[in-house]
Amino acid sequence: MEPISSLSREFLYIPVKGPSGGEGVEVAFTNEDGEPTETDWHDATWDNVTAAGADAKILVGPGEGAVSLPEGTYRAWVRVTSSVEQPVLPGGLVPVI
Repeated sequence: MEPISSLSREFLYIPVKGPSGGEGVEVAFTNEDGEPTETDWHDATWDNVTAAGADAKILVGPGEGAVSLPEGTYRAWVRVTSSVEQPVLPGGLVPVI
């Protein structure tokens, strides 16, 4: 992913193969080698839904309603919740400068 300024407030889009856009979706951020714990998850939404999948969309940056990420490199994770399955998928590294 492209670097994001720690001063910027913007949507981050994480592509996910398979979802229809009707499932629940959450995003977590950990250090590069970490795995998310239950308290790391943040509600997200779907965007750019196609037959192949959708983008998990979450607001990051300073201010209310956004996930604040200080300077550093984070691993993004996406958790998709359907009626039967709940996969947790690595979403790539997010550099914050």
